[in-house]
Amino acid sequence: MLYISPHIAIPDSEIFIHAVRSQGAGGQHVNKVSTAIHLRFDIGASSLPEQYKERLLLLHDHRISRDGVITIKAQESRSQEQNREDALARLRELIQRAATPRKKRKATKPTRGSQQRRVEHKKKRGRLKTLRRTLE
Repeated sequence: MLYISPHIAIPDSEIFIHAVRSQGAGGQHVNKVSTAIHLRFDIGASSLPEQYKERLLLLHDHRISRDGVITIKAQESRSQEQNREDALARLRELIQRAATPRKKRKATKPTRGSQQRRVEHKKKRGRLKTLRRTLE
């Protein structure tokens, strides 16, 4: 079970974890041992609440495919178990980030002083450019 919040958990049967060989340098060890983890999680087929699913699908994250499948690859550690924990933690963090509602933006007006300073600056620049003109 992957616990997202006190009320929401994802059963292990919905998370597909596959061990593969890591990339990069590492000598003979990297060629023999499958320590990297590929994690796949289908948003549509999951038991997450609809609100979570909608927010996840609206995220613009490169790990979420058009089909609604989250793919995470963890290969930082030389330990398969450590990479598995890292991949699950990243999935949990992604779902929690989607679950938190965004703050509403409060529209603000520029202060009268800032408006006056802006206009004065524009007038000053205009006068400077007028002085630069060549008279014919």
